[in-house]
This record gives sequence, C-alpha cells and structure tokens, in this order.
Amino acid sequence: QVQLVESGGGLVQAGGSLRLSCAASGRTFSTYAMGWFRQAPGKEREFVSTISRGGVNRYYADSVKGRFTISRDNAKNMVYLQMNNLKPEDTAVYYCAAKKGAATVVVDDFSESWGQGTQVTVSS
Repeated sequence: QVQLVESGGGLVQAGGSLRLSCAASGRTFSTYAMGWFRQAPGKEREFVSTISRGGVNRYYADSVKGRFTISRDNAKNMVYLQMNNLKPEDTAVYYCAAKKGAATVVVDDFSESWGQGTQVTVSS
C-alpha cells in the first residue's frame, strides 16, 4: 500500500497561485492512478482532478478547469497540483489519494490510500 504526504498549502490572496505536492512511498507508485480532492467546512469531499498511471489522461472538475493543472513524476514518486487564479471558493483542505487501475472522477473509487490533507485558504 502506498503512503501519501501532502504539502504546499497556505494562505493566498484571490488571484494568486499555489503548488501542492504529494509524496508517495513505495516502489509501485506508477501502478496507481492519483487524484486531488478537497473538502470545505460543512461540505462533502469533492473531486478536483485525477491523473492516470502514466500521466496521459487528466481529468478536472468544471470549477477548476483552466486554472488547475495536475501532473506526476513517477521517477520521483510525486504528484502535483498547480493552482492558478485562486478564488475564495477554492478554500478547503486538499487531499491526495491513490487507486489501483484506471483514473476516475469518483471520490469513493480512491480507496487505496489518502494523505492527511493540506489547508488552502484564499482570501478575498
């Protein structure tokens, strides 16, 4: 099972940028589809972006399309989320997650492993 640790969250003004990183342990990272999800206070955890095992296929929630970019480096066991033009509604705890097989956009499909989360706060 892969262990995940997120970093890179923080406080930023609207219109600013952040880059989240997720470090994975283990030698089988490339066999996992990876995803970023978020949970705002009082709301359910939601899909943000996912990427296939080889990095070819990438999926985005409509709310972040054109502003966020997911990428991965299988040689370094890392997955990233570049977030540009941040909005106050992007404020949430962001989680990295892994699943075997193909990438999907369904939160519950990512049952293999979850990180502890990193807080992103966007001020207006």
